[in-house]
Amino acid sequence: MTSAAVDPVARVLVDVALAHLDRPFDYLVPSTMADDAVPGARVKVRFAGQEVDGFVLERTDHTDHTGRLAPLRRVVSAEPVLTPEVAELTGRVAARWAGTRSDVLRLAVPPRHATTEKRESTPAPEVAAPGAGGWQAYGVWPLPQRAVWSCLPGDDWAPLLARAAAATASSGRGALVCVPDHRDVARLDAALTELVGPGRHVVLAADAGPAKRYAAFLALSRGAVRIAVGTRAAAFAPVRDLGLVAMWDDGDDLYAEPRAPYPHAREVLLLRAQQTGCAVLLGGYARSVEAQYLVRTGWAHDLAAPRTMVRERAQVAVAGATEFDLRRDPLARSSRLPHDAHRAVAAALEHGPVLVQTPRSGYATRLACDACRTPAGCAVCHGPLRIPGPGQPPECAWCGTPAPGWSCPECGNHGLRAPVLGDRRTAEELGRAFPGVPVRTSSGERVLDDVEARPALVVATPGAEPVADGGYAAVLLMDTWLLLGRADLRAEEEALRRWANAAALVRPVADGGRVVVVGEPASAAVQALVRWDPAGLAERLIAERQSAHLPPASRVATLTAPPEVLEEVAAGLVLPEAAEVLGPVPVDDPQAEEDQVRLVVRVPRASGERLGAALGDLQRTRSARKLPHVRVAVDPMTLG
Repeated sequence: MTSAAVDPVARVLVDVALAHLDRPFDYLVPSTMADDAVPGARVKVRFAGQEVDGFVLERTDHTDHTGRLAPLRRVVSAEPVLTPEVAELTGRVAARWAGTRSDVLRLAVPPRHATTEKRESTPAPEVAAPGAGGWQAYGVWPLPQRAVWSCLPGDDWAPLLARAAAATASSGRGALVCVPDHRDVARLDAALTELVGPGRHVVLAADAGPAKRYAAFLALSRGAVRIAVGTRAAAFAPVRDLGLVAMWDDGDDLYAEPRAPYPHAREVLLLRAQQTGCAVLLGGYARSVEAQYLVRTGWAHDLAAPRTMVRERAQVAVAGATEFDLRRDPLARSSRLPHDAHRAVAAALEHGPVLVQTPRSGYATRLACDACRTPAGCAVCHGPLRIPGPGQPPECAWCGTPAPGWSCPECGNHGLRAPVLGDRRTAEELGRAFPGVPVRTSSGERVLDDVEARPALVVATPGAEPVADGGYAAVLLMDTWLLLGRADLRAEEEALRRWANAAALVRPVADGGRVVVVGEPASAAVQALVRWDPAGLAERLIAERQSAHLPPASRVATLTAPPEVLEEVAAGLVLPEAAEVLGPVPVDDPQAEEDQVRLVVRVPRASGERLGAALGDLQRTRSARKLPHVRVAVDPMTLG
């Protein structure tokens, strides 16, 4: 077989998810494939007796391999879908999260669609430089090189992000914007189309279908389009000459990849900014502790409007929901609304729609004894009881067994109460409290995108709040104790994020807009909402995490495996000097075939790279020896 005359060696990253094989392998390029086997192309190679997929990383004229090189089997496509920048990024991501590049590449490069690949990508028209528009309220334009942006309540974030992306594209650079879900993608897509016109940006979304998504991917890798919008997978989009990476609501847990190596889209974008030197913009109505840490260290500029303007946009009141308040106020017992909240909703309904946020979907999602408050459990599997709908008997939330004749094992009482109510039960109660007012729900599979400006009660779960034409006359936040009571490191941060996202949909104070929180006034998260000071709460949480040696001030990794496996791992694990090992503790994983335990390893932030390297070495060693798998997660969203 005749080899290529120029650069006859191809360095190929094979698609093999074994950690000890996570490196390029050299193959001979036959002369017949010399023109097609370009860097970034998909190829088929012979590896360990099988034909596997791979990507050409580079072509060279030499090899360190002392034996005879195997030739490429074939070039699947000459399209260079793996750009040098993204190839380097996948290596950084794999090292940061102690994973393999083949796993990262599955996130970065979509499956091939041959028919789409044969079509040309039409170059987008030039993007004209936009003016400052709504950014004038923040007193800066152009935007700083690196900024964490606190969006004003009432401001529509999508046109503002679209303007930032358009300004970057007008300078000849590329812009990449990530948002949490498809509803946000649709809003930003519409805003960009209105600002710059059609055909000047692409949307990367899995629900668009393989052909459309691959066409958008190719338009970016070929340089035909400069602006990309998408969800978490878009963080790897091959945007040419990247000038801006932006993200909306970076605290949303949808940005955490559920598949190994579990990277977070925000951190991927920050790695890209470090790699390319591009600008960074992290925006939201709330403030994640990670974003605030960037401000605290001086890495990013704190981009916020003056406090006087914030006070003009949002007025937040607290209606107490303590036992004393409920005993004093008979109305609160029947409608779950303190008198002040009921009065505020009634007044607002005279002028427009009212948004009611409730943390849970469903009807009565948890039940307890009406006499002694003991949680009601299933007699068959001991799961929690619930009422799925009005007029239906209690049933188990786990196994579905009906429990019409339930009696309390503690006191023998047969009465049930619902300490946790879902959106449907909330809508039912509000309908009785405000007769004649239309009640609409938005949750689960029935999510509304928008509602009209006429009076109505809109009951929604967090993240499913529709946008009201002209804003809501009032926003009511129910059952705040439920979000704050979660056994989660991020409970306060996440509660404030969900409340702020809902409260930001209210009309300005001058137009009568008002936010009412039904909760405990002494809560730090509730007080942060009242002051509309998410950065202040994030700063407080950073201080607490610093004292506890938790992210973002430290780097943390969890190792999960059966007890005997983890004991062996702990005995041989080589960690940085300052590392602390906590555990092991049992893990409740109903999907696991055997018992699981977990170790938590934490190191100072400066030792983060060494921790990633140590865990990567662990995975490679165990893979080479064919030892049982250990699940490694670096800086997970939750330690529960």
